[in-house]
Amino acid sequence: MFGKLELIHMAQSLARHAGARQAEIARNIANADTPGYRAQDLQPFADSYGDDLLAPRHSRPRHFGAAQGAGEARPIHTADAAEPNGNSVSLETEMMRAAEVRQQHDMALAIYRSSADILRSSLERR
Repeated sequence: MFGKLELIHMAQSLARHAGARQAEIARNIANADTPGYRAQDLQPFADSYGDDLLAPRHSRPRHFGAAQGAGEARPIHTADAAEPNGNSVSLETEMMRAAEVRQQHDMALAIYRSSADILRSSLERR
């Protein structure tokens, strides 16, 4: 019955993606004054998680048949306009992205809490 809890796995992936995206945002803010630095962001969670939820997934990169780097979100350059020194970091944009990431992380935690409450209540009734 509890062998496959896809919702919990999805919440875990969302939390992991939010953490990785927050690291990219922090890197962008840290390099806001670096000449020639191009701001980076991760692809949206829905694109990185995949459309086919029923396809077999590989939990470790060395599993047989796993593609190299499967499941990893890779940074992409954003299309923000560059300053005269070549830097494309906009602090306003990064702060908006940080707020969006916080909402995603809070949603993942809410899913964890709700799932744990459901499992706890179902086990107490036995």
